[in-house]
Amino acid sequence: MRTTQRITIEQIQTAADLLIAGKLVAFPTETVYGLGADALNPHAVKRIFEAKGRPSDNPLIAHIASHEQLRQLAIEVSPLAKLLIERFWPGPLTLVMDKDPDLPDDLTAGLDTVAVRMPEDPIALDLIRRVGRPIVAPSANRSGRPSATTWESVLIDLDGRIDGVLCGPPTRIGLESTVVDTTTDEPVILRHGAITQEMIQRVWPSGRSSSTHLGLGPIPGSNGPAASEVQVDFARRSPGTRHRHYQPKARVVLFDSIDQLGELPLAVGILAIASKSDLHAIESDLSGKYPGAKLCVCSSFDDYAGRLFEFFRECDLENVPTIYCQRVELSGLGRAIMDRLDRAAG
Repeated sequence: MRTTQRITIEQIQTAADLLIAGKLVAFPTETVYGLGADALNPHAVKRIFEAKGRPSDNPLIAHIASHEQLRQLAIEVSPLAKLLIERFWPGPLTLVMDKDPDLPDDLTAGLDTVAVRMPEDPIALDLIRRVGRPIVAPSANRSGRPSATTWESVLIDLDGRIDGVLCGPPTRIGLESTVVDTTTDEPVILRHGAITQEMIQRVWPSGRSSSTHLGLGPIPGSNGPAASEVQVDFARRSPGTRHRHYQPKARVVLFDSIDQLGELPLAVGILAIASKSDLHAIESDLSGKYPGAKLCVCSSFDDYAGRLFEFFRECDLENVPTIYCQRVELSGLGRAIMDRLDRAAG
């Protein structure tokens, strides 16, 4: 049985050589582990969809290490895109732009736009520089599953299906990048992430979200269309917005406060959030009430985001049938967390 090559950080040139040869290599970024392939190699891009079982109408994100590489992908960088690039790149922000017509159709799912990101993770940047070309890198997991935030989780889903995995540290953020469409007169947030709506508003106040399932319409003062109209037009331009995503094998149930949990079966997972001052008391209380439960109590939105997908995977490995996840406020990083929770709960 074919297995995937484990590559240490010290052997990063091996990973680059595999990518140059048209192979698939998973690697760490600051968001989640990405499944890398040469973005300008149509055969390698096709293999991404085969390895992940990814729907062909789900576009990929091209990762770059320089502004020169951006010119290989986009025919124009709008004033809006330039402003967001200056403020947030390198970082966990993907920008949708008008594509170069010579790009492989599989990369863009046949659209006239391309999604591009410059990661800030030094390992990812080093790898892209060594390859010398943009790298497509969707999350390194089977399509629909929780994204992988460790190289071990990559192998649970993809061992034998890809050529290599660069064995770096766990990812810092734990959720996929924010995706913003920059082909219009104002930014439209297609997927929420660590670059929050509030951060984008400080740069361009009329920015808005297309995430109607989060109850988010146009930002006050915007003259743009309603969010429902935006979603119809723009959602297909971003990964992670239309197809089944982020779901563990366990059933996911959302709750508002710990007091609402009531009696639960012995074998459950509980993912909750509490202030740092209350953290130990909440953990102790939950351990006493639910002695058979697998617990994860987070102290902040950052902590919640960083532990979410790995907790899902840990519960699956222990055959936990149901995971109870506490809802968070729809502000800042909370929008990204709730986006993933809502989709995981189906």
